[in-house]
Amino acid sequence: MIGRISGTLIEKFPPAVLVDVGGVGYDVDVPMSTFYALPDTGAKVTLLTHLAIREDAHVLYGFLTAAEREAFRQLIKISGVGARIALAVLSGMTVAELAQAITLQEAGRLTRIPGIGKKTAERLLLELKGKLGADIGAHAAPVVDGQTDILNALLALGYSDKEALAALKTLPAGVSVSDGIRQALKSLAR
Repeated sequence: MIGRISGTLIEKFPPAVLVDVGGVGYDVDVPMSTFYALPDTGAKVTLLTHLAIREDAHVLYGFLTAAEREAFRQLIKISGVGARIALAVLSGMTVAELAQAITLQEAGRLTRIPGIGKKTAERLLLELKGKLGADIGAHAAPVVDGQTDILNALLALGYSDKEALAALKTLPAGVSVSDGIRQALKSLAR
């Protein structure tokens, strides 16, 4: 198993990169979150990897963080979810956002990712519950009581997960849903 590669970034062609390691070029498929965080071509790069061996190909997947690689590995264990869908999920949201969606059982956040339908989203929520979402406290602020309704309202209005969570942090404890939405919208308008 190839667990990590370190070398010179030769080419970037979404969603893959070419890394030269001691004169050997490795094609590595990466999620877009990793792709956008990579340095310019010609720079040194280190990627944590996952090698998938299939009947017709050996494919190397690369990640900048251990959390991304672990989330990828959890995703591909799910029946009907292959590497392409796992990369799409990690390209569409951060590991913390995915963990939060799983903890809060929010299929709607997953269905916004291209290639993820309602049934796949529900399967992801069911299969990953307690596996990936269990460590949400380490990644994102917990959402409690009526804050889930406020968060869902902000997401439905088109705000990103990051913007909506930042607005939730500004709200006082125990605020009603309607007042919370109003105050969150005011803080987002600034």
